[in-house]
Amino acid sequence: QVQLVESGGGLVQPGGSLRLSCAASGSIFSINDMGWYRQAPEKQRERELVAAITSEGSTNYADSVKGRFTISRDNAKNTVYLQMNSLKPEDTAVYYCNAEAEVVVGIEVYTLDAWGQGTLVTVSS
Repeated sequence: QVQLVESGGGLVQPGGSLRLSCAASGSIFSINDMGWYRQAPEKQRERELVAAITSEGSTNYADSVKGRFTISRDNAKNTVYLQMNSLKPEDTAVYYCNAEAEVVVGIEVYTLDAWGQGTLVTVSS
């Protein structure tokens, strides 16, 4: 009942910038926390939290990205963004969007944990 569609990944040189976007759609009543996770190619079993943001705008970042990445959201558009600056080769990974959404099914409201399909970010010269 909730679809997350990411965009903005690609190839960038070290020191460059990218902006990821993730739009949620479906039978959404409201969205609580939203966040970005990543999974590096050599770490197929480890998906780490990069940044998260509450519906009120409080943010949380992994130590490895503090000062370089900024998470934001547009509640009217059910969209979350990740601005990534000063990118490093170790930031190379598939980035996944996550959202905790309240969805309407009939006359009931349920809480779902939704994931996007992932977008690849490659930092290389």
